[in-house]
Amino acid sequence: MENFSGKTVIVTGASSGIGKAAAKLFTEAGANVLAISRSNGRLNALAEECKGFKGRLETLSADVTNEEDRRKSIETAVGKFGGIDVLVQAAGIIANGTIENTTDKQWNDMMDINLNSVFRLMQLALPSLTGRKGNIVNVSSVTGTRAFPGVLAYCVSKAAVDQLTRCSALELAPKGVRVNAVNPGVVVTNLHKNGGMTEEAYAKFLEHSKETHPLGRAGRPEEVADLILFLASEKAEWITGVTYSVDGGRAQTCFR
Repeated sequence: MENFSGKTVIVTGASSGIGKAAAKLFTEAGANVLAISRSNGRLNALAEECKGFKGRLETLSADVTNEEDRRKSIETAVGKFGGIDVLVQAAGIIANGTIENTTDKQWNDMMDINLNSVFRLMQLALPSLTGRKGNIVNVSSVTGTRAFPGVLAYCVSKAAVDQLTRCSALELAPKGVRVNAVNPGVVVTNLHKNGGMTEEAYAKFLEHSKETHPLGRAGRPEEVADLILFLASEKAEWITGVTYSVDGGRAQTCFR
C-alpha cells in the first residue's frame, strides 16, 4: 500500500459504497481524511471502523449540492489539516428515465449532484491543491463511455464528468495538478437501491451482471478504491487526464 502519511484527502460520498471504501483505504495508508456525506449516522459508523488505523479520519455532514456546504468542506479540510493534497469525488445518484419521460426535476437533480458539485468542489479546492501540487480523482461510470437505455440523465452526467476531467487535466497540468477519473461497471453498493430499485429487482440486476460483465460478476467497492488510491499516489505522478475503466470488461461489450 502507498504511504499517504502527512497527506490530506477529501472524500465525498464517504458514508457508503466506493466513497466509504476509499475513505477507509486512505486512512489505512496514513492520510488525514475528511469524510463527507449527508448521513451523520453512517459517518459516525465509518469513524468507528477507522479507529486504530494509521491515519486520522474526521467527518463532516454536508450536502455537496449546497454552495455553503461546499465552501465549508474545503475550509474544514484546510483548517483541520493545513491544506488539501487529494480530492476524491464519489458522491452521486442514479435514477431511471428515458428521453421521453425524464422530468426537469430528475434531470436537474442528477446534474446537480453528479456534475455541478464535482465542478464547484474542484474550483474551490484548487488554491490548496495547486500550492501542494495535489490531484483529483473523480468517480465516473461505464455509462460515461458507453450508452445505456433507461438511465439517460445519469449517462449524460457521467459523460460530462469524463470531459470535465480531461479538459481540467490539460488546463491544470502546467500547475502540477493532476486530474483523473475512474469508470466503474456495476459495483455492489446502495446506489441503485437508493435510486428506487427494490431488493428483488436489485438481486436480479446483480445476477444479470454475471452475463453483462465478461469477468462474470459485479465489482466490489474496494476494487475501485484500490485504483483511486493508485491514481492519487506518487506512483501515478505521470498520469493525468485519464478516464480509467474498472468494470470487469463491461465497456468492451455491446448492449445485451
